[in-house]
Amino acid sequence: MVLRRDAQQNVTKLTAAAVTVFRQQGFQAPLEAVAQEAGVSIGTLYNRIGRDGTRETLIEAAAPVIAAERTDRLAAEAQTRPDPWARFEHYVTALLDSQAASPPVDDIMARRLPESSQLTEQCEHALRHAGRFIAEAQADGSLRPDFRVEDLTVLFQASSGILRASAPPCADAWRRHLRFVLDGLRVRSGTS
Repeated sequence: MVLRRDAQQNVTKLTAAAVTVFRQQGFQAPLEAVAQEAGVSIGTLYNRIGRDGTRETLIEAAAPVIAAERTDRLAAEAQTRPDPWARFEHYVTALLDSQAASPPVDDIMARRLPESSQLTEQCEHALRHAGRFIAEAQADGSLRPDFRVEDLTVLFQASSGILRASAPPCADAWRRHLRFVLDGLRVRSGTS
């Protein structure tokens, strides 16, 4: 079915608005906020996107944009670090920092919406980068040999719980937790 030009413009505005609102408020943001950001009524949102699966449709459209903005940039930044441990540490810290700063990234990394194939793929994309950094750090002996990429998913889920439970003055509790984890993962020279 071909949409009229104004109807197609509304779909485009709604998709862009979903990116903006979800980036700020997370994927559970009210759909009314998306409609308001797009400058259309909630009725237009439901009419253009559809009542069945509306939120999921908007998430599927917005998630790749939101996640892609970060993941490749973080991996490129990590790649500039001088050694495998520094690359691994930087990438994991940057992912968790991104998770803390952005509700939709938290939703993606904590796999809060497993029914979304787009969100699952975005998390897998981040983990593929991590797998490379893990392999390099293990090859040079700076990362425990028993650490697996799947362990990062548990770390993301734990950090998500810490983020949701923490409030000032403990807003940086996730950083302390990450430091404990990283210190436990690092193999220091002269230790077995």
